[in-house]
Amino acid sequence: MSQPVVFCDFDGTVTEKDNIIAIMKRFAPEGWDELKEGVLNRTISIREGVGKMFSLLPVSLKDKIIEFAIENARIRPGFQEFLDFANEEGIPVYIVSGGIDFFLEPIIKDFGPIAGIYCNSSDFTGETIKIEWPNSCDSQCSNDCGCCKPSIMRRLEQNGMFKIVIGDSVTDLEAAKKADYVFARDYLQDKCTEWDIPHTPFETFYDCIEALKMKTGVRG
Repeated sequence: MSQPVVFCDFDGTVTEKDNIIAIMKRFAPEGWDELKEGVLNRTISIREGVGKMFSLLPVSLKDKIIEFAIENARIRPGFQEFLDFANEEGIPVYIVSGGIDFFLEPIIKDFGPIAGIYCNSSDFTGETIKIEWPNSCDSQCSNDCGCCKPSIMRRLEQNGMFKIVIGDSVTDLEAAKKADYVFARDYLQDKCTEWDIPHTPFETFYDCIEALKMKTGVRG
C-alpha cells in the first residue's frame, strides 16, 4: 500500500470542544456571535471571521486567554495512544488547525511525536489581538481559508502518499475533499455522508487507531 500520512484537525478533534468558540464565549466581546454565525453558514470566510473575532479582544487579555484555554481544553481520549501507534507504524501525523499559535501550542506541547504543526499566528503589538496567516491559500484555492488545509496538503504531498484527514467541522470540508480517506465526526461526518466522501465516523482516537489499522492493513 502507498504511504499513509495523517492530517489532523485540532479544535473539536484533538480537543473535545472548539477552543476559539470557548474563548469567545468566555470573554464575550460584543459582536462575536454574529461573526461566528457568518463563518458557520459560510456567508463570510473563515479568515475574515476569525480575524475579526480576535480583533474584538484587547491584547491585555493574552495571559488570561492562555490560562483559560489550557484549563478548559479536554484532550479527546486516545490521542497520545494514536500518536504512539502511528509512530510505531511509520505514519507521520501533522496537526493542521484553524486555531491560533498562542493557545494551541501550550495545550499540545506535552503530546508527540508530531511531524509538524500548521496553524495561524498572532501579533500582540497593537491594542487588539491581530491574527496572522502564514498558511494562507495557494493559487489553487480561493476560499480565503486562513489556515488553508488543502494548500498545506499539496505542499507536503509526495508520490504514493495516502492522505487521511481527521476532523469535525466547516474548517475541514475542503481538506476532506482532497483526502483519500476521512475519519469524521459531527458536522464533517454529516457532510461526508451527504457528499459521498469515503469516511469512518469516530468519537475517540481509539476509534481512529482501529480505523487506521483497517485502512493500512497493520495489526498493531
